[in-house]
Amino acid sequence: MAGTVTEPTARTVTTLADGRELIYYDSGEAVPRDAVDRRPLDPPAYGSQVRLDPATGAWVTIAAHRQARTYQPPAQECPLCPSRDGRLSEIPAADYQVAVFENRFPSLAGPAGQAETAGDGPWTAAPGGGRCEVVCFTADHDASFADLDEPRARLVLDAWTDRTAELSALPGVRQVYCFENRGAEIGVTLAHPHGQIYALPFTTPRTAAMVRQAARHRAAAGRNLFDDLLAAERAHPERVVAVGEHWTAFVPFAARWPYEVHLYPHRRVPDLTALDEGQREEFPRLYLDLLRRFDRLFPAGRTPYISAWHQAPVDQRGELALHLELFTIRRTADKLKYLAGVESGMDAFVNDVSPEQAAHRLREIAP
Repeated sequence: MAGTVTEPTARTVTTLADGRELIYYDSGEAVPRDAVDRRPLDPPAYGSQVRLDPATGAWVTIAAHRQARTYQPPAQECPLCPSRDGRLSEIPAADYQVAVFENRFPSLAGPAGQAETAGDGPWTAAPGGGRCEVVCFTADHDASFADLDEPRARLVLDAWTDRTAELSALPGVRQVYCFENRGAEIGVTLAHPHGQIYALPFTTPRTAAMVRQAARHRAAAGRNLFDDLLAAERAHPERVVAVGEHWTAFVPFAARWPYEVHLYPHRRVPDLTALDEGQREEFPRLYLDLLRRFDRLFPAGRTPYISAWHQAPVDQRGELALHLELFTIRRTADKLKYLAGVESGMDAFVNDVSPEQAAHRLREIAP
């Protein structure tokens, strides 16, 4: 065991049978974590590569080894449940609050390398260095993030923050991305409530576009783009969904998805590590409120969604504002928003629900 940290969140570090790191997070004092991973695992074999698209300048990750990853196992074989009754999982302990471990089938792993010319064409590639982690929100297989109480949601926030700090410091990491996919419709391969964290060796295309747009706005207006965006939405609240002392949630003016909400802290920060205690204390209430509204959108409940933290690149912290984007691909009770020809082919979104209509609907179904 590598050690523990007990204030304000207990952090216990250990390793799995194949050498991957596992971290338990507990509220209050550390809980003894003596369980050992007894599975006969071979050392993980990685081999991903990142390739630069010469036509767009965007990096694409090639990770062919992930074809063999676990896919929708039955609940009794879930690898994210605690190890119990002789069934061994990725979590050796018989119970846990929040657990984070290195993905067994990562898109990115190992040290980042230098980009080099590949072949005699206009091609550039580099080793797929970085790190991919799994964040288990609860030991309860049948729960969802929306079922958590505020202290547990705060513990997840503390885990996201801790991982952002550590992963941002790894050599070659350019951006840390914390996210959750929920629902088979989204493409989730494990039903247990969990999210992921990617430590990327490049800046993602969407973030790069935001950085460019923020620079243009600064040059034209002399102010920060995201400060102005949040102020405008708060001043014209037809798309505002929920407001707290430290955070505001709103449907963006040019929403791409049928129901899409952005959650911004009032005091601009570049990433999770820079949030103050007031922002941290209030976040669980507002975030759980939004997730529960999403589950009220349609009669079946458990609305499929993606929840994505947008954090500034580690070397471009000046202009981009930390915010969370929450959206669903469901547009009606029995229809999904498929990314068809114009979206998938041209990255030009067509939204079937007006942002103002979506905001009104989300306001009226408050828990």
